[in-house]
Amino acid sequence: MSTPDAPPETPDERTLRRWRRYLADERAEASVYRDLARRRSGEEREILSALADAESRHEQHWLDLLGDDVGKPVGVGFRSRALGWLARRLGSVFILALVQRAESRSPYADDPDATAEMAADEQIHEEVVRALAERGRNRLSGTFRAAVFGANDGLVSNLSLVLGVGASGVSTHVILLTGIAGLLAGALSMGAGEFVSVHSQRELLAASTPNPEVGEAIGRLNVNANELALVFRSRGMTEQQAQTRAARLIWGMHTETAALADGAPGRDEHEAIGTGMGAALSSFCFFASGAIVPVIPYLFGMGGLGAVALSAGLVGIALVGTGAVVGLLSGSSPWKRALRQLAIGYGAAAVTYLLGLVFGVAAG
Repeated sequence: MSTPDAPPETPDERTLRRWRRYLADERAEASVYRDLARRRSGEEREILSALADAESRHEQHWLDLLGDDVGKPVGVGFRSRALGWLARRLGSVFILALVQRAESRSPYADDPDATAEMAADEQIHEEVVRALAERGRNRLSGTFRAAVFGANDGLVSNLSLVLGVGASGVSTHVILLTGIAGLLAGALSMGAGEFVSVHSQRELLAASTPNPEVGEAIGRLNVNANELALVFRSRGMTEQQAQTRAARLIWGMHTETAALADGAPGRDEHEAIGTGMGAALSSFCFFASGAIVPVIPYLFGMGGLGAVALSAGLVGIALVGTGAVVGLLSGSSPWKRALRQLAIGYGAAAVTYLLGLVFGVAAG
């Protein structure tokens, strides 16, 4: 005689609270995706709407588990509220980066009440958001790279310069002039360097891009004796693939000039680099904005250890801010990046300050 199945165990209050929190988070994430979709068009809107529908599917899972115990709506966490607020007002690549990070931290893989399919969904959602954010990152990367490098170079180099000179015992007036000179020299150098660097890189990529006029020569090639296959082999194709592609082109099955560009640098690489003038202006302005921070106490007539402490403190705040922004944009931990920036900046400044003390004592 078979025994009847045991009734399902009634979840305790702690479990119910966890389910309700998951339900609230799923609703909030679905709302974020819908808010982002409203700011997009075409395929991106469809993709974001599909992600919202998927979060609603997860929402239904927790509703089924809760049943009559669903209770009153639970307030979502700060992270979800912040994402929703930003999505409604900005809808930029930074928000997609934040959403990407949120998806990567899903607890479902370790939660016995979440299904394996839900955990897998969250991993797929992370990759979808990563791909959506990629184009925005590419558009930003050239100018943003120059901006971040410029700001950090201005902060660290001018703080090091000001502290090193100040530690040697010179007057506040000399420290101020040194800081302003360092700002102007560094900003001009950074701007010019970025302009030359970006233009040089774009010229190198352009030199590697297939000549569009070459396509017109294909129709004049000797069918039985030509080197068209070598073009494709030099682009990374195997001998058989290259022979097949060349034959199809010569016999008129494919006449697009773009076919010669297989494996060559294209528009995405140029887009990721940015423009020379944009990178130069961004680098100049951000270096100057960073370099002015260590000088602020001396602009207001401060001197001595008070000026040193305030200068270092202001630079520390700025370094934390730039590090956090880079972390957010890359989808990684903003705090780790912020602390790394702070450690590097303070390390360089400490070395020059100690050297200034040594030279000051030696000169005295």
